[in-house]
This record gives sequence, structure tokens and C-alpha cells, in this order.
Amino acid sequence: MHTPAHAGRGDGSDGRKIFEMSMISSKWAATAGAPRRAGLAGFAAVFLGLLAAACPAMAKPLALEKEELRLGFIKLTDMAPLAIAYEKRFFEDEGLFVTLEPQANWKVLLDRVITGELDGAHMLAGQPLGATIGFGTQAHVITAFSMDLNGNGITVSNEVWEMMKPGLPKTADGKPQHPIDAKYLKPAVDKFKAQGRPFNMGMVFPVSTHNYELRYWLAAGGIHPGLYSPTDISGQIQADVFLSVTPPPQMPATLEAGTISGYCVGEPWNQQAVFKGIGVPVITDYEIWKNNPEKVFGVTAAWAEKHPNTHLALVKALIRAGQWLDENNNANRKEAVKILAKPEYVGADEAVIANSMTGTFEYEKGDKRSVPDFNAFFRYFGTYPFYSDAVWYLTQMRRWGQIPEAKPDAWFAETAKKVYRPDIYLKAARLLVDEGKAKEADFPWNTDGYREPTNAFIDGLTYDGHTPNAYLNQQAIGLKGDQRVEGNRVVGQAQK
Repeated sequence: MHTPAHAGRGDGSDGRKIFEMSMISSKWAATAGAPRRAGLAGFAAVFLGLLAAACPAMAKPLALEKEELRLGFIKLTDMAPLAIAYEKRFFEDEGLFVTLEPQANWKVLLDRVITGELDGAHMLAGQPLGATIGFGTQAHVITAFSMDLNGNGITVSNEVWEMMKPGLPKTADGKPQHPIDAKYLKPAVDKFKAQGRPFNMGMVFPVSTHNYELRYWLAAGGIHPGLYSPTDISGQIQADVFLSVTPPPQMPATLEAGTISGYCVGEPWNQQAVFKGIGVPVITDYEIWKNNPEKVFGVTAAWAEKHPNTHLALVKALIRAGQWLDENNNANRKEAVKILAKPEYVGADEAVIANSMTGTFEYEKGDKRSVPDFNAFFRYFGTYPFYSDAVWYLTQMRRWGQIPEAKPDAWFAETAKKVYRPDIYLKAARLLVDEGKAKEADFPWNTDGYREPTNAFIDGLTYDGHTPNAYLNQQAIGLKGDQRVEGNRVVGQAQK
């Protein structure tokens, strides 16, 4: 049973604009009297014609193929663009009547988009890519909108933190120096192994950013996070640390129960561990890869083809929501926190959500630090779906065996372009600029879809989306070249 967050506005505002226009018409009629109605009708026609000429959006409104939409999300703070587009009536401005529906987990969400029960959804960036290449559910899913940058963290249990803490470098005030390298986790992993205990960690889905970020951090510290193969999709082949799926809202309770010793998740579930005193966040994904892409808004390719104007309208509304969330140096974030705290959205304590949404992040209890870009929704061209972002996810799928065989660089580019649709995004952006709702400088009009090469990773390695295999060849742990997994062994040549 999926309870809608909204089924039309309870305050009657679904009909707000129609009501206001009818009131204007009624006032004209009452003032003029019946004999003058014809003259007023002529005046109204001229007035509306002039208004349409001044407002391109009125002159050429999008002919929506579908107006009533059901959109899915998971209860995380990075679903914020959907909540804001609804609450600030950006959907309504586009003629869309949206119902937002929280979903039980990422698999259910994806399945419901594929079957058409949902028109679209807040998705893990890897979900459209994984579905399109056939890892797990097979379906052509696309995205024309990136929902945010950053926003995740890695938390360990109090037991593990006490094992890590003595070896950590300290700042002048005696606090742990950040970012914390995973090499400081290794003594805890080794101790568990010596005691015959598996070191288990949670992540939210096999193709999630969280899985790849956790793996990246562990591998950069010399800890093997395990491999996938066509016959073993546990992802635990050769693993030092055993990763498994746990739905985001269940992470703190699973940690508290001792089932896992740490996890990688989005907010507010790292801050919830601090709030409850059951764990310590040790690193944010901003520190693993600065300004990394996180969630996307996904629809099936068939849905987008059938509803091109409705899709444009959705992207327009979401762009405006991203702008609102970041404008004036995050001035709207406190209001956003109040909105997200509502039970129909994230439903967590305001103080917990505010810990990360308002530019700070609390690591150990009382160790709150400034992380202004922990959540970025629009700046740094954060809403643009870059091909290079898609390629990075594909490199991680290849690195850990979800893509079992070697692929040429051209395959990575072709796959990215099947799934990521900046052409649709820029059409929506152009409409907003023409309507005066966005600035020309807000969008990367002349990009080839690839960000500049970057070494803003915790291990300092350089990523260039144009050369994915060269990037993979830099990695000490993971598949590269012609390597593949057979049984529990890696076979093939490392270099290609």
C-alpha cells in the first residue's frame, strides 16, 4: 500500500487560478452591466492579446499530453526539489497536478516507474543506467534532470569508532582531522576478522551512489569491498568488508541492532545516528568526491516519447525548485527544512534535517563543522545531466564486476547518451529564460556534456569522462582491462 503524500491540495488551491480568473470576469460583468458586455469582451480580447505578446509563455503554452501525474520518492532530504516544486506551486504554474508518493524502497520505486504505476520518480543516479544496460531489471530509463550534488555520508558504530579514534590524526584543538581515510578503519576490520566476526556495512542499493562511494572510500584505504559476477550478485567475492542492502530509513535501527557495523546513506540518516547516540559519521561524500552527482529524476524512455511536453514542464518546475533551494546563499533552507520535516515528505525531526541542510554537518556528537556544499541543488550546474557523470557510474559498475566484460571507451559514451538527456534539459531551461524565470548564465549552453577532468577525489586520482578505461587502469583494487571474475578468481589481463 503506497500512501500518497498529496492527492491534490487540501487547501483547495488546485483550482486557485481558475477561481481567480472567474472572479475577474465576474467583476467586469457586474461593473459594466449587460449592455456593455460586448464592449468589455472586445477590450478583454485586446488586453489578453497584448499580455500574450509580452509573455511568450502565455503566447505559446506547452500543450500537455498529460496533466495529472503520480511521482515517487524515497524519504530523504534530497527529494527536496519535488517537495518544493509542489509546495511553491511550480508544478501548478506549468499546468501540472501532481501527487507525490513515498515508496518503500528503491526497487519498488523503479519497478513502479517501469510498469507505469508512477509517471516518474526521484531515483538513484545509477538506476536509469543499470536498468538500461540490464543489470537487475531490464528497461530503458532516462533522465533529463539531476536533483542534487553531494548529500551522503558514511557512519560507523560506536564500537568501531572507538577502535578507529586512537589512531586518527588530530587538529590543534584535539578533534579528529577530516577527511578520515579508510586506512584508519583497517585495524577494526582486522580485529573483527581475528575474532571470526564478519565486518558488515549497509548501502541502499547495488547501483546506488552510496554503494560506489563506500566502495571507493574503502578501496582508497586498501580495504577490498568485494566483486560481483554473473553468477554471484552478492558483491562480496574476495571482500574484506561485506556490503549489503538496507533501505535508508532502516539504517540507524539496523546499526543499533548490531546487524551492521557501519553504512553509507543520505540524510537525515547519518545525523539521526548522532542524534540517537548510536554511531559516528566519519566522512561525507563531498570529501570522497567533491561535488559528486547524487540523485536524478527518472522516467521511462517510452513515457518521455509519449509525453514530450509534459516532460519539459516537469523539468521546468524542478529547475525552479533547485534554484529556490540554493538562491541567495541558501537563504530558503530553513523554510525547506520545515517543509521536509512534514510526515508526508521525510518526516524526521527538524533539528536532524537542519544539521546538514543548512550548511553544517555533525560528525562525533558536538563536533559540528561547516560544510556549506553538503547539499547543493542548483549551483555548479548541479541540475544539468552531464554525460561524464553517467560515465563515472558506468566505470564503477565495470570496476566492481556489475559490467562483467571489458568495454571500449566508445561504449561508455554511447550508453551515457542513451540515458542522460541534456537536450531535453536545455529546452526546458531555454523556456525558463525566455519567460524571465531564469538567467542565461545559469546554464551551460556550450558544453559537450562532459565536465572538465578532475582530481577532487579522496585518493587524488584524475577522472576524465572521455577516457574511462584509462581511469579504471589507475585503480589498485577492482577490475580493469580484460579482467573478469570466474568463480572466486579474477582472470584476464589488467591492462588493455
